[in-house]
Amino acid sequence: MIVVSKYIIPKRYLGLTIWPFIFLKNRLLKEDVVLINHERIHIRQQIELLVLPFFILYVFEFVIRLFQYRSLQLAYRNISFEREAYINENDLNYLKSRPFWSFTTYY
Repeated sequence: MIVVSKYIIPKRYLGLTIWPFIFLKNRLLKEDVVLINHERIHIRQQIELLVLPFFILYVFEFVIRLFQYRSLQLAYRNISFEREAYINENDLNYLKSRPFWSFTTYY
């Protein structure tokens, strides 16, 4: 389910996914198929990890990457969940053939 709310989305971000919702900054973004695909990849990751463990691992890996890269942006972009989503966001058929727990190949 896609929800538009500029108040939930952090600055410099366009979307945020918390199963089962995809939150977008504005209505026009509903037409951005690449962004929606990126967020749907996160939905699949969250389902595979039963939601709460996804967020625990996400924050844990972010902290590790922050120590590693000493940059918020680089830490964020190198989280395995984000790497999988960014690398495959342009492949609109990716989720049809995506193996279970694919994010593990992006560590």
